[in-house]
Amino acid sequence: MQIEVVKSKIHRVKVTGADLNYIGSITIDEDLMDAANIIRGEKVQIVNNNNGERLETYAIPGPRGSGELTLNGAAARKVAVGDVLILITYAWMHLEEAKGFNPALVFPNEETNLLN
Repeated sequence: MQIEVVKSKIHRVKVTGADLNYIGSITIDEDLMDAANIIRGEKVQIVNNNNGERLETYAIPGPRGSGELTLNGAAARKVAVGDVLILITYAWMHLEEAKGFNPALVFPNEETNLLN
């Protein structure tokens, strides 16, 4: 049996941009992606603490050390600059593997989105 478990979480990051005219995705500072073991193109669940929206898209890397967190395309309508988000990725694992798995949990600076 396999189950889906949390693979990584970036907790309480602020939206820095919303680009409706981009083709889709979420742009994430590549330092944050590395810290959370998120790769380019990986599916990301986005939870907006300000308005309760939940959506899924895929990650693309933004400039390192920029703190960038931009929702692109239609997802831009679900956020406002300054909204606080939680980003979550999941992975399928065999039950026994999942019992011992520890997700990557990242808690960046809440004002700058940078790693402390």
